[in-house]
Amino acid sequence: MHADRSAVLAGVAAEPGVPKPDPILVADSLQRSFGGIRAVDVDHLEVQRGIITGLIGPNGAGKTTFFNLLTGFDQPDNGKKSFNGDSIDGKSPHALARQGMVRTFQLTKSLTKLSVIDNMKLGARHQSGESLWRSMLRPLWGSEEKAIEQRADELLVRFKLDHMREEYAGTLSGGQRKLLEMARALMSEPDLIMLDEPMAGVNPALTQSLLEHVKDLAGQGISVVFVEHDMDVVRDISDWVVVMAEGAVIAEGPHDSITANSDVIDAYLGTHHDAPLDVEVDLDWKEADG
Repeated sequence: MHADRSAVLAGVAAEPGVPKPDPILVADSLQRSFGGIRAVDVDHLEVQRGIITGLIGPNGAGKTTFFNLLTGFDQPDNGKKSFNGDSIDGKSPHALARQGMVRTFQLTKSLTKLSVIDNMKLGARHQSGESLWRSMLRPLWGSEEKAIEQRADELLVRFKLDHMREEYAGTLSGGQRKLLEMARALMSEPDLIMLDEPMAGVNPALTQSLLEHVKDLAGQGISVVFVEHDMDVVRDISDWVVVMAEGAVIAEGPHDSITANSDVIDAYLGTHHDAPLDVEVDLDWKEADG
């Protein structure tokens, strides 16, 4: 947790649905069912602007479905969403990206038959050359194309992928693809970036690099929400943690308050556990086992 960022939430109660001083993303009465099973039933959640928010929960808690609902990859049966104060109900992922919300995936979505630099350039928004008639008039967008390529190169250097610039994205390792996806997301200069298990499948050599990049995002004023199973990662980079179980938000707060929360312990370990328990160890074990 970063001291300056955590200060923003000083005095905010550690309880589900608590109002935040400056929410960038808000979900109200969001519900989604599949075959009569309620996968998501979130009464109210506010995501604070400018911090790193971790989203955790046991397997089957509804995290991925909720993530998909927030990012437009699925639509709720009921409920409302807002981003930067504006309704985003029914908005598609590409429309949300134009507004400043982008996401990455647990399984990376790089275009393997395109070069790394071309993958990067695809991430830029508001490209004039994408218009049919403007594409035939290079003087109208040539300078913009150069600026996009310059930004792409700067990000590749920052993410230490510049040596792979002309290589096909398909030749990258799993960890390098994660870095590429994060770097490409930054091409759109987002206000909020949603990371779906950013450390999944990444070897230890690249894990620390990814962690530092996530921290750096918040340092630049970009809001971050991430789904993660590794509680060490959650403790390391989260300013605020949201816990889901059976489709609902059951707890919110700083990491220390979450690991001491009896509802969270019950959700991970069942209601018939014997106290006291080593929450850190048991949460990690339950996630790895599931």
